[in-house]
Amino acid sequence: MTQQHVVLLDEQGQPTGVMEKYAAHQKQTPLHLAFSSWIFNPQGQLLITRRALSKKAWPGVWTNSVCGHPQWHESVEHAIEQRCLYEVGLNVEQITSVAPDFRYCETDASGIMENEICPVYAALATGDVVARADEVMDFHWVALPALIAAVAATPWAFSPWMVQQLASATTQENLIAFAARTFA
Repeated sequence: MTQQHVVLLDEQGQPTGVMEKYAAHQKQTPLHLAFSSWIFNPQGQLLITRRALSKKAWPGVWTNSVCGHPQWHESVEHAIEQRCLYEVGLNVEQITSVAPDFRYCETDASGIMENEICPVYAALATGDVVARADEVMDFHWVALPALIAAVAATPWAFSPWMVQQLASATTQENLIAFAARTFA
């Protein structure tokens, strides 16, 4: 991928400019736009990924399928399509918003802060996972109810944004509804 940036946001979520992605993610990361995607396969299973050890923040942590940052004037849907193809080699369709107002601010053990307005989406994958080793060190297809139970039992094993997303009854309901509509 070409050099990435983040879209900086004011407290009302309005764009104010851009900053190079790695320069933005520091101990005092400015508020910026991101996305979080939950990818289902045709069997109704959900893709979880383990972040590569080379990742700047939360290396080696299990998380939802794919996350990323839309570029300036890029739709979130297009960013999701591009990031899914780049990170895990999947084409996706039926991209659906499940938590449009999700926002979080967390700091990992190294002191790197994430500070994002991060709408959450679900989508259907086509094809097989071909994960990039510099992005994803492992992955599994899991049943959503089993994942919800695992995150509730061992939240420390997962990314904080994933834990917060699954702690939301609305996000859970919307993921379940997406699966019900897609796999009925």
